[in-house]
Amino acid sequence: MPASEEQIQADEALLQLGKRLRADGYRFTCVSPATHARNNARPEAQRACTLRDVFGWSRPFAAGLLSADQLQQLAEAQVLDEHGESLRSKVRWSTLEDLLLVHSAYPTEASDAVFFGPDSYRFAQVIHEHLQRCTTPVEHAVDIGCGSGVGALLIARAAQHAQVSAVDINPLALRYTTVNAALAGLTNVSVQRSNILDGVTGTFDLIVANPPYMLDTQQRQYRHGGGSLGAQLSLQIIEQGCERLGPGGTLLLYTGVAMIDGRDPLLEAARALLAGPRWSWVYRELDPDVFGEQLSEPGYEQVERIAAVALSVTRIG
Repeated sequence: MPASEEQIQADEALLQLGKRLRADGYRFTCVSPATHARNNARPEAQRACTLRDVFGWSRPFAAGLLSADQLQQLAEAQVLDEHGESLRSKVRWSTLEDLLLVHSAYPTEASDAVFFGPDSYRFAQVIHEHLQRCTTPVEHAVDIGCGSGVGALLIARAAQHAQVSAVDINPLALRYTTVNAALAGLTNVSVQRSNILDGVTGTFDLIVANPPYMLDTQQRQYRHGGGSLGAQLSLQIIEQGCERLGPGGTLLLYTGVAMIDGRDPLLEAARALLAGPRWSWVYRELDPDVFGEQLSEPGYEQVERIAAVALSVTRIG
């Protein structure tokens, strides 16, 4: 569905706000929700005093803290919340190296929230490592479940001749990816609404994905991975993504796994899916313990830990 004129104007205002923040030297490293909550619970953090408080920590602020231009851009972008005398931004801006990325404000409670956080930084490192060592030229790439567009932007910047697709089922994610690509000055990124690769044609030299991997009782798109413990979407991406690789092409999957009794159920499933001579693959555990607070949620009673893992699958021949 084509964007409305109102949406186009809102996204342009958001882009201009990003340009203003970048010109002002704004930087913010996005943390986990638990760390964010602890920071914002401190007595001195109840109201914003700086741009980082407003656009990073998502704290309420007085109108006088921002310039008239910035307030107007927030209003035109339709991301300004008013609560009595306090205002609040509906978006955050975070930095990854020299990229500035817009995503949803904390707390990310809406069903269509666009996530960015520690997983995004680890995902970026997986992509960097692959691009440094790969020998197959990247001509056609896709970022499945692109969110704020991290994967697509990193690939598009490293392979500026390549055609890079960013796909997601969430229209808001596609809008934010478009803004982030424009802010980065990248013209080789295209966005498309898709469930995994439905409706996307062709084969790929590089497929990347950082899917949700939690069991979320609210089934929020950015968080719920499906199945008994959040692994369903990751397995679907392995199965469907591998079939869309060209010769020598690689699938990079960064995800999380709920470990039970010392077992890694995703690794066990991957072994079955990738059996045979068609695939060369490497599976790594990157962080043994992430989002520990999730273990207190329903469904996780038997889970020992959640690990961050990376799978690299290359098609042979």
